[in-house]
Amino acid sequence: MLVIHRFRVPADRTAEFAAAADVAVDHFRARPGVAGVDLVRNLDDPLLWALVTRWDDPLSYRRAIGGAVATYALMPVMAYALDEPSAYLPADELGDNVPRGTV
Repeated sequence: MLVIHRFRVPADRTAEFAAAADVAVDHFRARPGVAGVDLVRNLDDPLLWALVTRWDDPLSYRRAIGGAVATYALMPVMAYALDEPSAYLPADELGDNVPRGTV
């Protein structure tokens, strides 16, 4: 499973965001089921960042973002998040995809 969280960070908040993102990266790296974590910055738009994580399965990711510890680790960066879907699976693993809120 691949999860891509994208962020738009004002230039004057870069240091603040980077420090908060380091906490989020450390949180994810310590979670069971994580296969990789990368914090990256866009080549063409310096205000655009992404936190890319890879997981063994959706349950591992859902557990990593749940609970008080996750809230404290992730909320400071999520203030900069773009409101868009972030979780991806290979098409052959996805099965019937019924987006939330449509059933």
